[in-house]
Amino acid sequence: MRRLLPSLAALLLALTACAGDGGGGGGGGGSGAQDPIRVGLIVSLTGNYTPLGSEDKKAVELAVEQVNAQGGLLGRQVELITRDDKTAPDQGIVAYNQIKGEIDALIGPVFSNAALAVEPLAQRDRMPYLSLAPAQEQVEPIKSYIFVTPALSSMYAERYLQYIQAEGIKTVAVAWDSKSAYSVSGHESMVELAPKYGVTIAVDEPYETTTSDFSALFQHVRDSRAEALVFWGSGAPGVTAAKQYVASGLETPLFLTGSQASTLWLEPMGADAEGMIVQSAIGVVGEHLPDGRQKEVIEQMAGPFEQKHGYPPPQFAQDGYSASLLLFEAIRKAGSTDKTKIQQALETMDLITPNGRFRYSPTDHSGLSPEYISINTVENGTFVPTEWAKEQLAKTVAEAG
Repeated sequence: MRRLLPSLAALLLALTACAGDGGGGGGGGGSGAQDPIRVGLIVSLTGNYTPLGSEDKKAVELAVEQVNAQGGLLGRQVELITRDDKTAPDQGIVAYNQIKGEIDALIGPVFSNAALAVEPLAQRDRMPYLSLAPAQEQVEPIKSYIFVTPALSSMYAERYLQYIQAEGIKTVAVAWDSKSAYSVSGHESMVELAPKYGVTIAVDEPYETTTSDFSALFQHVRDSRAEALVFWGSGAPGVTAAKQYVASGLETPLFLTGSQASTLWLEPMGADAEGMIVQSAIGVVGEHLPDGRQKEVIEQMAGPFEQKHGYPPPQFAQDGYSASLLLFEAIRKAGSTDKTKIQQALETMDLITPNGRFRYSPTDHSGLSPEYISINTVENGTFVPTEWAKEQLAKTVAEAG
């Protein structure tokens, strides 16, 4: 375990230890030592997923600033080339085609539908691609150049079922966005895994991203035997449904997924968020972890991010920053910007990031496990792990070393 990097500082120092480019192959068109390493970033900067994509962008920019301040990678500076997918799959394709000839590797998109549209192009071009979207289809089956940074939708589903079982809940309602690949994947996984945890789904209700009235959903839950409502959604529906839930007076507890683990959800919710259950990556609740390397890596992102932007890094920022660390370490291990060497380095990756410990392999391009997901309550406008989650996360961190 001790071979893992203990902190971002150690990682950044290691990234600057090797000078020169051992293999070339970068998309920037030059091979001189002073040519920058060019990283593409495609995220939603307009459209429905703007709040998500903008946080990813801030985090990746921070990671690039930090590594460049330490001398860059392989003796070269890192240059970020950013494009907007406009929360649309076709625009993700346009963005990728605009930059594919300029870049050495790609991060993004955060919108699962756009990520799935870009994926086959990156695979065709043998472009190392770290996706910021959690849709299961990206890595099932494995595509050699495609890696995922957030925990998969299936992992969020299983983590909730573990918590639901621990709480003695037997029957739940599930609502899911039929137009979101993330939501569809999470719903399918929950339906598939529910019997394993002795859970029955009493209400199984789709909605669309544009839905503005959830009163029918709440009435169906009220009329059922459901002991909890699990809501799968990203962006605006997460706020709309949660606010209408409070107004409805429904007493069945509302469980929200990692897409709501952000000030972008907390702020519009205000006091109405108090007591709600929200999943998140481990990095969102880093201050509640026991001391150790996992907490150190989280803090070395969280402190500078909050100082720069005035609030703690949300779920999406954790994803962007973790993707950056994984890519930087792969380039260092490859000793080159040769795309095949970066891909091979990613497949042997074992690294602690704010999202948890990644262990990619030729048969696992998601790298994480459900144990790095926290189940939180909202207390005084912040996310606090439940007692069950505190116990589980402490065990996970201890085992990681």
